[in-house]
Amino acid sequence: MTPTTDTKEQIISVAERLFAERGFAGTTLRSVVSEAGVNLAAVHYHFGSKEELFRAVVVRLARPIVERELTLLEELRQEHEVPSIEAILTALLKPNLEILAQDKETLVIRAQFMGRCRTEPEPIQSIAAKEFAASTEAFLDMLQRVLPEQSRSQLYWKFDLVIAALIRVQAEAGQPFALLRGIEPADVETATEQLVKFLAPGMRS
Repeated sequence: MTPTTDTKEQIISVAERLFAERGFAGTTLRSVVSEAGVNLAAVHYHFGSKEELFRAVVVRLARPIVERELTLLEELRQEHEVPSIEAILTALLKPNLEILAQDKETLVIRAQFMGRCRTEPEPIQSIAAKEFAASTEAFLDMLQRVLPEQSRSQLYWKFDLVIAALIRVQAEAGQPFALLRGIEPADVETATEQLVKFLAPGMRS
């Protein structure tokens, strides 16, 4: 990495932790500057505003998740004319849990931020929603194929409840009684299976 890239990544990493701990409203650019060990001009140069800094944190987190989700969906399309609800939910949930389990040191921070980025008040929540929009529409399209008797609005609010359950699991990741307790592949598999088992009947009903 170049020094400029290093500085940018350092700012994003510090911002992710502060946004996770304090939320968007409770995080100031000055606090980011202070903890990142950079000057305010560097933040303005790379991001321009606090909103754009928040977007940069979301983008760094969301894009690998969305890419993985869309890859898994495409595999389902190729392998099954009509995939099961369980397979679709697994393609949605597993990438979101896998990214938490990549690094034990950042597990709690990343989990907290993922919860924050989907629950911040408007217009901040829309920043996160935009980054996940492609996968959201792709999953709704797939669910519409599998559950043609349900309206798009029915599927949307059910999908929203799935995301709400995911956020709760993310927010509690690493705690003693959490569904996702650790960072081993087996932890992710178990958490995904249990979550899918719980949510699939609701999607069908």
